[in-house]
This record gives sequence, C-alpha cells and structure tokens, in this order.
Amino acid sequence: MVTNLSENHSLISNWIAELRDVDIQADRMRFRRNLERMGEVAAYEISKTLEWEEKEIQTPLGISTTKLLKDQPVLATILRAGLPLHQGLLNYFDKADNAYISAYRKHKPDGSFEISLEYIACPDLENKVLIISDPMLATGSSLVKTIQYLREEGKPKEIHIVAAIACTVGIEYVRREEPHVKIWCGDIDEELTAKGYIVPGLGDAGDLSFGSKIQM
Repeated sequence: MVTNLSENHSLISNWIAELRDVDIQADRMRFRRNLERMGEVAAYEISKTLEWEEKEIQTPLGISTTKLLKDQPVLATILRAGLPLHQGLLNYFDKADNAYISAYRKHKPDGSFEISLEYIACPDLENKVLIISDPMLATGSSLVKTIQYLREEGKPKEIHIVAAIACTVGIEYVRREEPHVKIWCGDIDEELTAKGYIVPGLGDAGDLSFGSKIQM
C-alpha cells in the first residue's frame, strides 16, 4: 500500500512546497518544523489503521467508554536526516519505544555508492508495529537494508515507512523487496538521477536540517 498524503491534505501540500522552496529552505528551523508537522499528520493517519480496544474511563461525573490504542508502535529513524520527521511521529505516539539506525551512502570514486550501516539502538521488535521515518525515499536501498537489519531484533507484525518525498523507482524497489510494507509519503516524484537523487526533490534533508557535512 502506498499513500500520497498530498492527495487528501492541503496542509501537507503547503508544507511540501515550503520544503522544496530554495528561499524558504534557508530557515533551518522552519524546514525542521515542516518535517515534524508532516510526521504528526502521518502518525494520525497511521493510527487509523492500528488495533484499538474499548476501555471504561472514570470521569468526575461518571463512566465513559472509549477506544484506546491496543499496543504502542516502535518508531525507528535513520540518522541524522530522519530526526525531525521522527520527532513528529513521537509527538503523537508519545508512549512509543524508539530505535535509531546509522545508515548512509558511502560514495566511491566512480560516483557510485553503497549503503553503510554502522550503529543500531533498538528495542525488541517481535510482533510489534514498526514505523520507520526517512525524509527521502530515493533508490530505496537504505530502507530495505535497514528493515533487514532491524529484523535481527525481532519480526514486526507490521512495517510502515514515512517519507517526505518518495520516488517511484524507490517505491517499486521497496515493494518488490518488502511487499507487505506500507508506505506513507508527502509527495511522489518520478525522476531519479544516475547518482540516486530525486528530481525535483528538495535537496539534502540532513544538510538542510542540521548543516552541511564532510562527504564520506
């Protein structure tokens, strides 16, 4: 399942426009906040698909029967670019356990790259709902490798991916390798460059959020 949140939510479209805009991007705090707000909306939409249970709540004047989330998900993100999006999800799933993964493109002299994973901090994932946030779903390689990596900590019963921008090439790759994964994105672009960058995309989400880095 792939859900493009821009199709139904005008505010998402506004935030995506600001994330893409080279003039507005100069405001790092605004860039991070727009990613965070997207995470909040994605959390709300994902919550509609999760399991709930009825519970009686004592109020000052009586008993109210309400529905509560049956189990808390595990929120995972790929450092460092995914942190603002992750924070938005955590704002809503505020009792969730969290996982952090270091995954990055290790570039080669010929311009190609391989995905390097060097660090993971993760709770038990057995039979849990796992929500992974990464602002750019480009080739899909880092997400597929991350999912494979995380399965060493248990087999989730559901896996959701939340991205600000996704590319059709990456979506197809993830669905081919992980057909049961549900993808939620702010918008979908069609083009991917030979170096694996989404066009028109928005640039490097990590650099725009936290500053430029030394290329590795």
